[in-house]
Amino acid sequence: MPGPPTNIAISNISPRSVTLQFKPGYDGKTSISLWLVEAQIGVIGENEEWVIVHQLANEPDARSLEVQGLNPYTYYRFRMRQVNIVGTSPPSQPSRKIQTLQAPPDIAPANITLRTASETSLWLRWVPLPEWEYNGNPELVGYRVQYSRLGSKAGVLSHIIPDRQEREFTIEDLEEWAEYEVKVQAFNGIGPGPWSQPVHGRTRESVPSSGPANVSAFATTSSSVLVRWGEVPETDRNGLILGYKVIYKDKDAESALRFWTVEGNTTYSVQLTGLGKYVLYEIQVLAFTRIGDGMPSSPPIFERTLDDVPGPPVGILFPEVRTSSVRLIWQPPAQPNGIILAYQIAFRKNSSSITSASVDVLNPSARQYTATGLKPESVYVFRLTAQTRKGWGEAAEALVVTTEKRAHPQPTSRPVVPQEEVQARSVLLSWEPGSDGLSPIRYYTIQYKELPDSNWTVHSASVNHEATSYVIDKLKPFTSYLFRVKATNDIGDSEYSEESEAITTLQDAPDKAPTILSVTPHTTTSVLVRWKPPPEEEINGILLGFRVRYRELRYDRLRSFTVRTVNNPSANWAELTAPYSVRNLTESSLTQYELDNLNKHKRYEIRLSVYNAVGEGPTSSPQEVFVGEAVPTAAPQNVAIQSSTATQLDVTWDPPPLEAQNGDIQGYKIYYWEFQLQNETERLRTLFLPELSVKLKNLTGYTTYMISVAAFNAAGDSPRSLPTRGRTQQAAPSAPSFIHFSELTTTSVNMSWGEPKQPNGIVEGYRVVYEPCTPVDDSSPHNSGVSKVVTVDVKGSTPLWMKIKDLADGVTYNFRIRAKTLTYGPEIEANITTGPGEGAPGPPGEPFISRYGSALTLHWSSGDPGRAPITRYVIEARPSDEGLWDILIKDIPKEVTSYTLNLDTLREGVTYDFRVIAVNDYGYGSPSAPSPSISAQKVSPFYEEWWFLVVIALVGLIFILLLIFILIIRGQSKKYTKKTDSGGLSNCTSLPLSHGEMVQLDEGRFPALELNNRRLSVKNSFCRKNGIYTRSPPRPSPGSLHYSDEDVSIKYNDLVPAESSSLTEKPSEVSDSQVIQPNKGSDSEYELDPSRQKTHSFVNHYISDPTYYNSWRRQQKGVSRPPAYGYAQPDTVAEQESRPHPPPLPPLPPLLPHSNPSPHPQGQGTLFRPKGSRTPTPSLLTSDSPSQHTLYRPPSSLGTSAQVPATGFSSFV
Repeated sequence: MPGPPTNIAISNISPRSVTLQFKPGYDGKTSISLWLVEAQIGVIGENEEWVIVHQLANEPDARSLEVQGLNPYTYYRFRMRQVNIVGTSPPSQPSRKIQTLQAPPDIAPANITLRTASETSLWLRWVPLPEWEYNGNPELVGYRVQYSRLGSKAGVLSHIIPDRQEREFTIEDLEEWAEYEVKVQAFNGIGPGPWSQPVHGRTRESVPSSGPANVSAFATTSSSVLVRWGEVPETDRNGLILGYKVIYKDKDAESALRFWTVEGNTTYSVQLTGLGKYVLYEIQVLAFTRIGDGMPSSPPIFERTLDDVPGPPVGILFPEVRTSSVRLIWQPPAQPNGIILAYQIAFRKNSSSITSASVDVLNPSARQYTATGLKPESVYVFRLTAQTRKGWGEAAEALVVTTEKRAHPQPTSRPVVPQEEVQARSVLLSWEPGSDGLSPIRYYTIQYKELPDSNWTVHSASVNHEATSYVIDKLKPFTSYLFRVKATNDIGDSEYSEESEAITTLQDAPDKAPTILSVTPHTTTSVLVRWKPPPEEEINGILLGFRVRYRELRYDRLRSFTVRTVNNPSANWAELTAPYSVRNLTESSLTQYELDNLNKHKRYEIRLSVYNAVGEGPTSSPQEVFVGEAVPTAAPQNVAIQSSTATQLDVTWDPPPLEAQNGDIQGYKIYYWEFQLQNETERLRTLFLPELSVKLKNLTGYTTYMISVAAFNAAGDSPRSLPTRGRTQQAAPSAPSFIHFSELTTTSVNMSWGEPKQPNGIVEGYRVVYEPCTPVDDSSPHNSGVSKVVTVDVKGSTPLWMKIKDLADGVTYNFRIRAKTLTYGPEIEANITTGPGEGAPGPPGEPFISRYGSALTLHWSSGDPGRAPITRYVIEARPSDEGLWDILIKDIPKEVTSYTLNLDTLREGVTYDFRVIAVNDYGYGSPSAPSPSISAQKVSPFYEEWWFLVVIALVGLIFILLLIFILIIRGQSKKYTKKTDSGGLSNCTSLPLSHGEMVQLDEGRFPALELNNRRLSVKNSFCRKNGIYTRSPPRPSPGSLHYSDEDVSIKYNDLVPAESSSLTEKPSEVSDSQVIQPNKGSDSEYELDPSRQKTHSFVNHYISDPTYYNSWRRQQKGVSRPPAYGYAQPDTVAEQESRPHPPPLPPLPPLLPHSNPSPHPQGQGTLFRPKGSRTPTPSLLTSDSPSQHTLYRPPSSLGTSAQVPATGFSSFV
């Protein structure tokens, strides 16, 4: 087997060939019979297919060869093989990639078609060159269109189309109704290609662009004029002249134009008849074609009809009437028919003969006349006549009564319109005159109102005075009207008559034609006509439907029309064209219609009209259409999108259904745009071959596109398919849209940036890199900022800004940032120099700090404001654990020179330095000197101090011990009670104590009494003489109050009450406010009986008993205490025997006298009561009880009755 060739070199590159030099490989010890050259064509990547492009046989010694048949401006990569008798060698190494040179296009555009677009334009279409036929730079490929008019000596015109993908062009500014020859060629940057075969087309017929020449007019009579004209210049005919129209109007009147039509193009004069006498007319002539009327001749000519006798004078009135004279006024005749030369007035009595009339002739300027010598209360006839050079004209007559009793006329009767006199545009109105008020009616005025409008309009203001009916014309068909009449005599106007009944005019044929919006081929044998109906008021009735008129146009026959007409002047011009076919459309709501069953490859003329019950309206202007080529009526199907790369989408589809293609599909148009941005981003890719796929390249990464496909044939484009959505893959994003710096200080800056304009995917984050542009001496204490490159990665979900605080003062830094999706995109960079800018404020004074509680107040003084006033202040802080300055407080008002900080905004335990910066319109100024360092340690509240917990623990321990102590004392009290029940004294005498004994008892026994008193609180009440209980102030109790029937000894039932001093209050000293209502339902274990009498002194009872006396000093262990105190009311002996008594207590000493005893304060009688204790509730005593009640007072209260206990004492009870 041979080996592969080596060392392939390329030379002599031309548009269609190259020369390859090579070194043969191992020949396999036999001669090489064939050299093979393979190539990759249109090389884009490394995996293109290799194809054989050249073979050289029977040249075993060849060392170079020429490869021909290459395509111009195409990339190639070559490799070689050598073949011997054994076989083919492996391929050589590929050569370098080369591109052939450019060459002019080899072929012309194909499928050239030319169609009529309008009266002055032709529509040219072709199939563009395929890309491989460009033979040069695609950006320089275009087309040249050349056209000229056949049979004209005018030069050839051309137009250049620079778009290589363009496939149609409209040739504008052509002559109407002219035939042109057109051809097309392609060109590139090297030169033009060959011309296509010429095609012919004719512009559409139009209206003449000028009027006939040599127009003249000659008045033949007083009511006729002869008009003559010449031909329309050939260049201005713009089609086949079918006739002429003479336009004329009264020059001095605002009348409508009048037309006189002359059919055919061989008659060049006409006699206008029925004209006004001695009227100056403005006359023009126009020619018309099948399309419509042309331009009228210019300038207009003027001709006056001959004069004649005048009409009657008008406006005759008698403003002054006396019994023997009248004054007559008038206006010139409405039809003077010449120059007025004189007026003649004749008047007589109405009853006399004409021959007896008095006659006066007046000059032509006279407008009034006074007749005298008349007879009173007589009727006179005045006859007024005007004269021209043709003679006296028609006379006007008027009656007058020589009386002074004239009045306004009365209204006429209600006008009526007989139904048989109602027409489409006029009605006959009739009425009966009213009284003339002894002054003859001179004229009538008629008004009408069009319903539903509310305004009256004057129709006629000078109806003859003898008329009782009048034809009202110029009305609208199928419209309702009201009418009224007013009479006028010499005195004035009457009131308007009563309104007539509403009258509706009849329907009439429509006045206007529909407007054809478009006529487009729908299939190869049908067209779609779209139109807009005429306005409703122009239909003149109820619209019943439309009529479509169409016929095939035969241009050759039309072009010979002029010759035929000359040979046969009597021929009718309408017979020279094919007759119209008519289709009636009975649906009045239609706005489009498919006109089918037409002949292929024929041109048709289409007109449209509307009709109602009366008739058909005028037809629309004709529209032409070529039948046989129709656009596809359905869109391509099954559009699918496959994402190939970040910049490419592969699109596939199926052609439209066969029955909807309407001819051969020539290609497809692919419309694609970014989602929701169709108007801004829509692009078009055109395929000029019926391929069913395309690769859309150079798209934006990770972007959603909407794609729609349309097919086209020779007639035009199909509808677009429904948009289909597809998205490209992710790619590297574009650079961030901007970098912005703010809050620039000497050591920090706030940098923000914008998102990439083309993210091309999901932005995962950003990379920020900054470094000083010049070296920074980081050993200097003044330049402690960044001196090397710093890279910071920012997540994409975070805000797009970053505060950089580690910069050096006065150093220029370079910042770069780029976004990341799958990979990083390009970066955007910007420089910024730290420190205050020119014009910025100077440093404020060094701040000092005052501290109060958890707040710090910074004070400073203002510095140099710079070139602009200071707008605000900024406070920076530097924590000791970071050493970087950062803005702490912004936007401090410019008037402020102190600011209070809450320590909560700082980190506790960290020492801070503070400084102040002034800001103006030029930026941040220089910072002040740092403040003295201060710690952010806050003063803790007392409940957070360590000793507070110790105090709480001690207080809790004391309460626990106190509770235990109370429980112990209560237990001892119960034991004492039991001992009293079992071994109490049987004989006790209640003796009052002396004052000395009471003092001794108070001093010696009070501790024991106070100790027991703390066990339980009781409610004491003073028992007054009037039997009312009042609460006593809180005092220490000698013991626990406990009432129980079981605890009271029966030993004392037989005791005799002893006389003793009792503590009482005068009845007068008891106030109403001190009355306590009985407590019903009390939980007390013992209640006092109001009827019970006291048996002995409560105090003396205990004083006389040594055992109990000694118990006040010391309670022996194991001995139960008696109840602390008790009180009762005197009772009978039987009651004393049947009811147990509480144990007696030592008697109170007598009270010291007091002259003005004060009542006890309200609210001081309730003592502290532990939970679960019970308080005895006294019953209300009757006010008439004669007995006085003793009140027990504890030893601690032995003093005056007005003594008030110490404040807070009750809290220990």
